[in-house]
Amino acid sequence: KSSKREWKPLEDHSCTDVPWLLLFVLFCIGMGFICGFSIATGAAARLLSGYDSYGNICGQKNVKVEGIVNSGLDLTHKKYVFFLDPCNIDLVHQKIKSIALCVSACPRKELKTLADIQKFAETNGSTLCSYELQPSEYTTDPRAAKLCPKYPVPESAPIPFFHRCAPVNISCYAKFAEALITFVSDSSVLHRLISGVMTSKEIIMGLCLLSLVLSMILMVIIRYISRVLVWILTILVILGSLGGTGVLWWLYAKQRISALETQVAKDNLQALLIYAIAATVFTVILFLIMLIMRKRVALTIALFHVAGKVFIHLPLLVFQPFWTFFVLILFWAYWITVLLFLGTTGSPVPNEEGFVEFRMAGPLKYMWWYHVVGLIWISEFILACQQMTVAGAVVTYYFTREKRNLPFTPILASVNRLVCYHLGTVAKGSFIITLVKIPRMILMYIHTQLKGKENACARCMLKACICCLWCLEKCLTYLNQNAYTATAINSTNFCTSAKDAFVILVENALRVAAINTVGDFMLFLGKVLIVCSTGLAGIMLLNYQRDYTIWVLPLIIVCLFAFLVAHCFLSIYEMVVDVLFLCFAIDTKHNDGSPGREFYMDKVLMEFVENSRKSMKEAGRGGGAEGRELKPM
Repeated sequence: KSSKREWKPLEDHSCTDVPWLLLFVLFCIGMGFICGFSIATGAAARLLSGYDSYGNICGQKNVKVEGIVNSGLDLTHKKYVFFLDPCNIDLVHQKIKSIALCVSACPRKELKTLADIQKFAETNGSTLCSYELQPSEYTTDPRAAKLCPKYPVPESAPIPFFHRCAPVNISCYAKFAEALITFVSDSSVLHRLISGVMTSKEIIMGLCLLSLVLSMILMVIIRYISRVLVWILTILVILGSLGGTGVLWWLYAKQRISALETQVAKDNLQALLIYAIAATVFTVILFLIMLIMRKRVALTIALFHVAGKVFIHLPLLVFQPFWTFFVLILFWAYWITVLLFLGTTGSPVPNEEGFVEFRMAGPLKYMWWYHVVGLIWISEFILACQQMTVAGAVVTYYFTREKRNLPFTPILASVNRLVCYHLGTVAKGSFIITLVKIPRMILMYIHTQLKGKENACARCMLKACICCLWCLEKCLTYLNQNAYTATAINSTNFCTSAKDAFVILVENALRVAAINTVGDFMLFLGKVLIVCSTGLAGIMLLNYQRDYTIWVLPLIIVCLFAFLVAHCFLSIYEMVVDVLFLCFAIDTKHNDGSPGREFYMDKVLMEFVENSRKSMKEAGRGGGAEGRELKPM
């Protein structure tokens, strides 16, 4: 019955899934309650101003905690938190295993002896030893070995806005990383890796900016030269893969001939060999895939051309990743801030060492679970809003016969329809993704905690469940995107739209497979091109620092960032292609070109489908099914 639904594109607008919008609003109010509760209980002051091991908040007068010495002090002039041993991390309990004190100034130079610590206190008025010791007792009192900082005291500087004294020496950061990265057995390797990142930070930032510029250039190219883009991408990827592989083997051969005097140079030689082998395998696999797909590459050109027209008429689509990323960053910053508030929320409780910890009692200690669900649901909601916005804009473009009659800004018109009518549909769709994502994350956490403890059968079952949930999540995400398109067309609720979109996709399964396979592959080649270009530039720049910098971590960081940027931009293009196809499938199903039932589609899009049908028939793969699927024009 749903296949016979009467589609009336852009004619009716009505509110959809209002109960789910109310549920989402109530959930967000609960998130706000958690933030307000943590601020009201003093967590915000403890997080921003910092507190010592005795429960005193730095920079203000404090209330006495029963049973705790040195609590209830007036620390108005001591505004910074100083750790006696800041590099001593207890990863299990997620805290610094050190006494924390409030001081008036951070040591801006290294203090090597107790005499230097005493001189610093007398000169700057900042006592770095525990409150019960006077500066004159630092070198005479035997308790100074326990109550004074571990020396040499590293040079430190206050963290902006958080009033903590943080070491500026890179070796201390390496110790932090050693505590966090438990699988690294050789600490010297980790020190060299982190040193390489810090030494190459300017190059890393420049290469990340390069990947952003390349992604923008590729989007412009897609708009204006879409007909030749497929062949250009194919040729460039072939040349880039061959060139990158050749350069890696050349550098490996060159460095192997030269004398290797330092350990860093030997590590770089080994890394070059691994990179060269991996690049060779990747190039061979890429060539095999392109050999298999070569007959379908021509079919993609027309589809890219129509999508390019959409970007010409809707140029603001290019900036959708920026707005989405900006909103996500704002929400994640808020979420992390509230999470830090929750970490310092609660009542002061003495621990076994005689210091103060803040703990929540009763049901309130489970608030962070609610907070974690909020992270997933609201993040998915923001991404779904982007999908609905893009779908609404492309639907407006497709079903407007005279393109000169398009709204001045279809993107803003789509945002307006989303806010006025379809926020409930977006909330419901994102909640469904959340329901699948949470169990998968729980299973992944259990798998991580039980690593090395469970038997082979249990490990296999866990991985199978995680894989199945991942596949289900990807399928639901694709169906949700098409459901948003159906909602944008007909203003139906989520379940009705999902059912209608599913029926349309099943009826056009062959075309869905062909278009998604070829289109996604070409967009993947675009991502590969950006990553290869950025990585090749990184290799050439880092080659000048090979004697004192390890390449591994800087190059991995740059390539990951380049892929992330390319994925964000090209995913918008992929989204436009999917929306165009669903609109086209609905158009061909309910219109036949006769008076009163004229087609909405672009001529180039119809030529693409007709050529696709002919090619499949000639290859013997389309057969009668594809012939029945397309009505003759």
